[in-house]
Amino acid sequence: MPSSPSNLTNGMLVLNEGLFQQNNASLSFIDFNSLSVDNLFFENKTGRPLGDTGNDLQLYDGKIFVVMNVSSTLEILDAKTGSSIKQIQMVENGIPKQPRYITFSGSKAYISCYDGFVDVLDLNSLSITNRIPVGPNPEQLAVANNKLYVSNSGGLNFPDVDSTVSVISLSSETEMIKITVGKNPGAIVSDSEGDLYIVCRGNFGNIPSRMHRISSVTDTKIESFTFDAEQICLANNDLFISYKSGSTTKLLKFNTISETVSSNDFGNISSIQTFYGMQYSASKNKLYCFDAQGYVNTGFVHEYGMNGSFIQKFNVGLIPNHILIYD
Repeated sequence: MPSSPSNLTNGMLVLNEGLFQQNNASLSFIDFNSLSVDNLFFENKTGRPLGDTGNDLQLYDGKIFVVMNVSSTLEILDAKTGSSIKQIQMVENGIPKQPRYITFSGSKAYISCYDGFVDVLDLNSLSITNRIPVGPNPEQLAVANNKLYVSNSGGLNFPDVDSTVSVISLSSETEMIKITVGKNPGAIVSDSEGDLYIVCRGNFGNIPSRMHRISSVTDTKIESFTFDAEQICLANNDLFISYKSGSTTKLLKFNTISETVSSNDFGNISSIQTFYGMQYSASKNKLYCFDAQGYVNTGFVHEYGMNGSFIQKFNVGLIPNHILIYD
């Protein structure tokens, strides 16, 4: 196992979710020069395990933020070295908040918590300064038009899931309105024109998973799309959308300016055993897809060019789900 680099450069940091309640989430660092993989990056940097169920990994303001759902912690690392700056216990009155995702605006970070709140983190003091009530079991978040949009899944109440997106004023840190979109909202992204795209996962039965569009100007749902949509990833003015074709996962490419599908079978991802998401790197202009390998074997990150061609893959930890690229 290679030693962890003293400074992060020319590589990829990977968050591996790990198995639920197995306390085996991890960070892997891939060195693009040697193509070596350090799957004990966090342990080598901190001398302790990362924890249980890594849910989100983001880079902002010179810091790495790792959201740990079951451990209910937020790990904050130095973006240059990967060393620990602070671990925040995400607990309220002794009860775990179960944080899910994080996004940023100005000097604040916003963290969705499964107890029905969005926590506000002051990036100067690195302390939680507010809790904003939203809907049940909020998932992903996106910022547009000086507002925060939060998908309320209600997933723990299945089959009585939620159907709304909370709209929060960033200036007042209060919920302004809830927009009804569709059953079980999850992934949400904002485009260059200020529209929000949300995947509502349905009930995994007779209500299919579909994508919807919200205007951040009117705060109304303005369109629902008829094609299948499971996960989405924004790449400049395109959305990559995963969907099932029989037992096979395929990628659809959708242009957010023309609001049309440009390809319904992008790239050859048939070698991916268990498709677990994707992420676009603007600096590399490449698409990275995650293979969970049946959720029991160590996973892979597959790299693709923007013409859909497979380039290479990297063997990392259990259930990879997010990356950070270092140039």
